[in-house]
Amino acid sequence: MTLPPPLPPSRSPSHPPAVSAHRDTFTRDHLPPAHLWPTIEFTTPELRHPERLNAATELIDRPAAAYGAGRPALRTPAGETWTYGDLRRRSNQVAQVLTEDLGLVPGQRVMLRSPNTPWTVASWLGVLKAGGVVVTVMAALRAGEIAPVAERTLPALALVDHRCAEDVHTVRDTVLPSLKVVESGGTGPGDLVARATAKSGEFTAVDTAGDDVALLAPTSGSTGAPKITMHFHRDILSIDDTFGRHVLRLRPDDLVACSAPFAFTFGLGMLVVFPLRAGACALLTEAATPPAMADLVERQGVTVLATAPTAYKAILREGCEQRLAGLRVGVSAGEHIPVGTWQQLRDRIGLRVVDGIGATELLHIFISAAGDDIRPGATGKPVPGFRATVLGPDGTELGPGEPGRLGVIGPVGCRYLDDERQQDYVVGGWNVTGDVFHRDEDGYFHYHARGDNMIVSSGYNIGGPEVEAAIDTHPDVLECAVVGRGDAERGEVVCAFVVLRDGVTGDAAKAREIQDHVKQVIAPYKYPRDVRFRDSLPRNASGKLQRFALRAAAGNTVMEDEQAATPAVEH
Repeated sequence: MTLPPPLPPSRSPSHPPAVSAHRDTFTRDHLPPAHLWPTIEFTTPELRHPERLNAATELIDRPAAAYGAGRPALRTPAGETWTYGDLRRRSNQVAQVLTEDLGLVPGQRVMLRSPNTPWTVASWLGVLKAGGVVVTVMAALRAGEIAPVAERTLPALALVDHRCAEDVHTVRDTVLPSLKVVESGGTGPGDLVARATAKSGEFTAVDTAGDDVALLAPTSGSTGAPKITMHFHRDILSIDDTFGRHVLRLRPDDLVACSAPFAFTFGLGMLVVFPLRAGACALLTEAATPPAMADLVERQGVTVLATAPTAYKAILREGCEQRLAGLRVGVSAGEHIPVGTWQQLRDRIGLRVVDGIGATELLHIFISAAGDDIRPGATGKPVPGFRATVLGPDGTELGPGEPGRLGVIGPVGCRYLDDERQQDYVVGGWNVTGDVFHRDEDGYFHYHARGDNMIVSSGYNIGGPEVEAAIDTHPDVLECAVVGRGDAERGEVVCAFVVLRDGVTGDAAKAREIQDHVKQVIAPYKYPRDVRFRDSLPRNASGKLQRFALRAAAGNTVMEDEQAATPAVEH
């Protein structure tokens, strides 16, 4: 196969959009107005992508040629291995099915719903090669949660694992009768895998523009109706040109595991974008508890693990941390990792976890640090290619030590599909993530809380995560979450929802014990005046804590926007 020449320098970001390859112009027609976009900057040489660019070519065709078609690209715990040549051929076969059998037109949307499997990766790449736009939905979502996404994005096709197809059929039958549903991995007529294996595997990727939309990713935040983020072909490569290249630094001999699904952009980066561009291999797991993931890391020889702080805490509590001793890199994202958890992993197995903050709106991590650049307790510095600041209530930049709203600018940014909330996220050109940080004198960013989780009690600002970290140090606490509860006298008081370890009774005496413990760990005024015990904490389909549900349980009024969020998923 003849590859296109290496990437030349890109156009200036001030130039108008390139000529689109999309015959169906829905996505470009529904981008937010240009004056509502954040500032976009390409400040390093590798970010200057060419005008014509198909991300799938860069993710599989070029690596297959550079690292060898016989090199392992994907593995499963069951022993299945796909080489780079296998993945290139099968993604081409999927593109052939889409264009030759199903009539996909460049620019049309294709919904993907599947666990993390090799055919899901091939399908994702195949859609991009065919000039389509991927709409990712998590396999854990139900019909009522998928329907709003389908109504907003209007996919022409849905490629769905046969084990989770029922809800998509329901969506087709109830809200989108034009949707053509194609199952994979089953035995039914028209199965995607059967169709694909009958194809030649030769396909020339559509000559898309670098700023053609490639991905529509619904947000997976802890509150609010999902927003549909829009990402270009160049954006997909830019996350590797920033965090992947400068912080993660994968090697061709790495085996990467990640607990997140592909539909969560953290998982997409860790299991598809970063490994493929580095010539590395991804271990695809469909579902695994934290102890089971630790076991896989040990048995499979995983060298890089990416998961949430909750999983690292669970591994420590179960005494499984020695199974992670072979890791070269551990990555934590999704929520801030408590400094105590970070220190335990360092002290027990020498693992200096790479913390980071990212957002679906910016596709992946934009503030982080690795190796000797890590400062325990700090999230890190802006990744090369990004810059960040702390904004006050009036939008002015604050100085060191002053907490405020985090603002970020880089090569990617927030573009919502037809959503008035674009104006809330983009302020003065900055992507304003909703997180409260302060920056120290050395430029490190320190996390305080989500903007909606800063508790103001009797005039004191109390960061919920700080109280949670203190509660977590109690030996009987399995996990906890803190929210503010309205109080006539103090304005708000700290309300803690606590899950205890097995065999411990949650009663008034235990609540007082936890309160006294917190007073010994942090300033006494921050202690939880209201302690409530639960069997589990509510989480959404991506595993993020649903604080709006806890605020409602505490007796607060829940905003209409929050009530539209996905139902709690108990773990």
